[in-house]
Amino acid sequence: MKRLLILVLLGWVSSHAIAQDPQFSQYYQVPLYLNPGFAGITSQQRVSIAHRVQWPNLPQAFATYAASYDIFVDELRSGFGILATTDKMGTAGWRTTNFSLLYSYKVKINDNLVFSPGLSFGYGFNGLDRSRLRLGDGLEYGNISLDDALFRLNNQQYFDFGSGFLLYSRALWVGAAFAHMNQPNISILNDESRLPMKITVHGGARLSLARNTFRKRTERSSYLTPSFIYRKQGPISQLDLGMNYHIDPVSVGLWYRGKPFGQSLSGSVAQDALVFTMGLYLKNLTIGYSYDFSISELSAASGGAHEITLVYEFVAKPLNRAVKKKNKIIPCPTFNKKENFWK
Repeated sequence: MKRLLILVLLGWVSSHAIAQDPQFSQYYQVPLYLNPGFAGITSQQRVSIAHRVQWPNLPQAFATYAASYDIFVDELRSGFGILATTDKMGTAGWRTTNFSLLYSYKVKINDNLVFSPGLSFGYGFNGLDRSRLRLGDGLEYGNISLDDALFRLNNQQYFDFGSGFLLYSRALWVGAAFAHMNQPNISILNDESRLPMKITVHGGARLSLARNTFRKRTERSSYLTPSFIYRKQGPISQLDLGMNYHIDPVSVGLWYRGKPFGQSLSGSVAQDALVFTMGLYLKNLTIGYSYDFSISELSAASGGAHEITLVYEFVAKPLNRAVKKKNKIIPCPTFNKKENFWK
């Protein structure tokens, strides 16, 4: 009975998840996936890799990968990035893959405030493995189905367009992103099934716990980073709210994820998960891990979700000093900034 319940829930979730984007609990470690305004947000080059396995106890776990590279070009006051994502779910091997080019421009409003609008141009394709499908009539004719719908299944290719912006100072940031603004057709049945536009609003702060700004260099940096992210895509809405505590080079965090403007199957406020995060911040490398403990109808039967992220930053080739001084911008106070980053 328990296995049957899991299969029923998986079928219901899969039918609703196909038209929704995958998500990352450590969204601050995959910034280009969150908002194109983050492209080139640091003065270094950056490579980010993320892997997420969701609901591992179900017959076929959802697996998502993301990889990105971005750089800030001083002469152009612009950030450029490349993002690739792939998401696989279900026993039929449904896979969605996207490649995107991102661009952002840095507007230095004053010495303490930067505005960073960005654009994303993408190409995607999705589909499933027909050889894994088992239809009712196929059971009668030696696993060979005569259903015409089976032969109409094709991989769908589409162009994607998005935009976003980020406004930040040394201690605060707020932004919004608009993905799938063209609402591409993702149907694999030569029909029409539009991917809804996703609206994301996010923000946070970096709160130093130091007693004074003239503390000794030997003292370890400690600070809090409360943050939130609100997503809405079609009829689905979701809020992530939490805080990370940092004492270099380690951080831990606790987050809540829910759907405050939606209802669960039972009609109550839809709860999703509690998220525990850990991070190790080395000189140029950041390693992150998070676990989602489900508090929804799936409960512990789903196995929650595991997520691992790697972020590597390396110095860009030095440019003309006059150019760098003129176009130098303050970095965004996201979660992976070292103690001496502001100097």
